[in-house]
Amino acid sequence: MHMHRLFAWAFLLLCVPAVALADPPADLAKALKNEKRSVEDRARDAGRQPAQVIAFLGIGPGDRVIDVIAAGGYYTEVLSLAVGEKGIVYAQNPINVLRFHDGAADKQLTARLADERLKNVQRLDMDLASTPIEAGSLDAAITALNFHDIYNDRGAQAAGGLLRLVYHLLKPGGVLGLIDHAGVEGADNKKLHRIEESKVRAVVEASPFELEASSDLLRNPEDDHTKSVFDPEIRGHTDRFLLKLRKPKS
Repeated sequence: MHMHRLFAWAFLLLCVPAVALADPPADLAKALKNEKRSVEDRARDAGRQPAQVIAFLGIGPGDRVIDVIAAGGYYTEVLSLAVGEKGIVYAQNPINVLRFHDGAADKQLTARLADERLKNVQRLDMDLASTPIEAGSLDAAITALNFHDIYNDRGAQAAGGLLRLVYHLLKPGGVLGLIDHAGVEGADNKKLHRIEESKVRAVVEASPFELEASSDLLRNPEDDHTKSVFDPEIRGHTDRFLLKLRKPKS
């Protein structure tokens, strides 16, 4: 790793608030190892640390949650296991996401939910603004590896609009977990499918959310931020930031 990247990495770690990560629930960790989950999903776990992410966000049994732009539903299934039989998970996707790449996400999500395998999941094939979910009814939300596309394609205003829509659906005190591929200043982050964390934080600061915490759980200092997230050398192991946003209780 070049020295200037090493220094930049060290500085970033110093700027992240110290957060004591909760131990992942034993039941969830066990459920994630279940062979009913696909081989592909279980292979992704090493890079995505799903049990630890859920623990960091404080999502638990009985919660009502939404996977915003769920795509094929990797986190939808994780959330389904986390909230259990008494919880509800909404898997939301805009129609254009479901049609992308010859309907790849649609096919994956359909297969995942076949035969009511995840009975606590409700599929919402529509824009977030059109969902029938009652305002202020959700305990938590997550959006993973999506924010960069909205920001890079349509700008900060559209990205902020997504945050406001999620905010509207959450209960006071509700949480939004935001995960994305880290980019660096000066790079063609749109081409690389990345985004600078500072830009995301600026959008959050302009929103009604409070940035409660960030975590280095998904960080990878070996990612030099020069490769596309789809490059075989780094795919599934990109340097990612994880932010925990909170809707104020009052």
